[in-house]
Amino acid sequence: MSKAVLDINDKPTSGQLITLSFQHMFAMFGSTILVPQLVGLSPAIALLTSGIATIVFLLITQFKVPAYLGSSFAFIAPILLAAGGLNENGQSVNPGNAMIGAMAVGVVYGIVSLLIWKTGYKWLMSLLPPIVVAPVIMVIGLGLAGTAVNMAMNVNGEYSFLHFTAALVTLFAAIIFNVYFKNVLSTMPILLGLIVGYIYSAIVGIVDFTPVKDAAWFALPDFLIPGIHYEFNVTSKILLAMVPIVIVTISEHIGHQLVLGKVVNRNYIKDPGLHRSLLGDGLGTFISSLIGGPPKTTYGENIGVLAITRVFSVYVILGAAVLAILFSFFGKAMALVQTIPTAVLGGISILLFGIIASSGLRMLVENNIDFGNNRNMVISSVILVIGIGGAALRFTESFVIEGMALAAIVGVLLNLVLPGRDKEVKDLD
Repeated sequence: MSKAVLDINDKPTSGQLITLSFQHMFAMFGSTILVPQLVGLSPAIALLTSGIATIVFLLITQFKVPAYLGSSFAFIAPILLAAGGLNENGQSVNPGNAMIGAMAVGVVYGIVSLLIWKTGYKWLMSLLPPIVVAPVIMVIGLGLAGTAVNMAMNVNGEYSFLHFTAALVTLFAAIIFNVYFKNVLSTMPILLGLIVGYIYSAIVGIVDFTPVKDAAWFALPDFLIPGIHYEFNVTSKILLAMVPIVIVTISEHIGHQLVLGKVVNRNYIKDPGLHRSLLGDGLGTFISSLIGGPPKTTYGENIGVLAITRVFSVYVILGAAVLAILFSFFGKAMALVQTIPTAVLGGISILLFGIIASSGLRMLVENNIDFGNNRNMVISSVILVIGIGGAALRFTESFVIEGMALAAIVGVLLNLVLPGRDKEVKDLD
C-alpha cells in the first residue's frame, strides 16, 4: 500500500486545504443535488445539510473517519411515496411527511448503534446477509427505471426527440468520464455528465435562464421546520414507507466503512467502532430532516477521491463540508441548478439507477451466492418480484406496507424461517 500524502490528522497548508476541499465538494456535488431534484426538495437545503451532517459525523467519530455524507439515493422512492409524489411544478406534495420519515430513520440508526455498542455487530450481519440485501438493492435501482426513462424521453407526458437527445448526451458523457478517465475526474461522472448535458441543452435551446437572472446573489435555502412549515404528525404510512429501507442503508454503511478502512489502512469497525459511525450517519440524517434535507449516507465518490489523491486528512473533509454550507447560500448558483432540464436529470438517472441495480448484482457475485441452492433462489426471486411489481399489504386505508419496504421485510423473514441459514457470521474485525 502506497504511503499517505497527508494522513488522518495531518494538517494541510492553506493552499492544499482550499484546493483539496473544493475537489471533495465537487465530487459529491452532482449526486447530492440530484436527489432533491428528483423528489421535489430544495437542492440548496440538501447541500447545506450535507455539510452539517458531515461535521456531525466527524464529531461523533472523533475525527478519525474521513467520510463525507451526501444525499442517499436509496430513499428516492420512499420519499416520493411518503410525500404523496410530485405536483405539476415538480415539487413534493407533502415534503413534511418525508421529513418525519427521515427523522424516524435517524432514530432507528441510533437504536441500532446502541445495540451494536452493547452486544456487538454479528447479530446485525446475521439478520442482513447478502442474499437479502443484494436483491433489495436491485429493487431500488430497477424500481426507478421507468421514472428515469420517462424523465429522459417525455415532456408533459409527450415524447420529445430533442429532449431525449439531451438525455443521451448527458448519459454518454457520464459514461465516458466514468470509464475512460482514470484520475480524479473518474470519481465525479455525475457532476461532469450534468455539466455536459446542461451545455448541450443550452445550445439547443431547452434551458430557461430566467430564474438565474431573477435570483439574488445571496439567498437563504428553503427550510422546512416541523411545527412551522408542516404539522408534525407521525403515521404508519410514513414509517412503513421510509424505515424498512435502513435494511439497505445500514448494509451500505458497513460496506463503505470496510472499503474506507482498506483505503486509509485503518480498522473502523474497531476504532472508533461501527456503533459510532452508524450513530454519526443517523444523527446527520436526523438533523438534516429537522430543517428540510433528505436522508444522508457516506459517499463512495469521496472515498474514490481519497484513494486517488492519498490525502486522508479529516481537515480536508471538514473544509469540503464548510464550503458546501457556504455554497448553499449562493443564490444564483442554486437557481442555476434549478434550471437543469428534466431530460438531463433523466439521462444521468438511467446510468445511476442502473448502477444501483448492478451493485446489488455485484454483491451477490462477490459473496459467492450459490443460485443452485433453492433457498437462495427463492429469497431473491420473491424480493425482486414483490419489490419491482409494487405489491402491497393493506391492513387499513392508512396502514399499508408496499413496494421495496414490503420486499425488504419479506426478505428478512424468509431468511430467518427457511432452513439452511448459515449460522457462521463473517468477522469484520
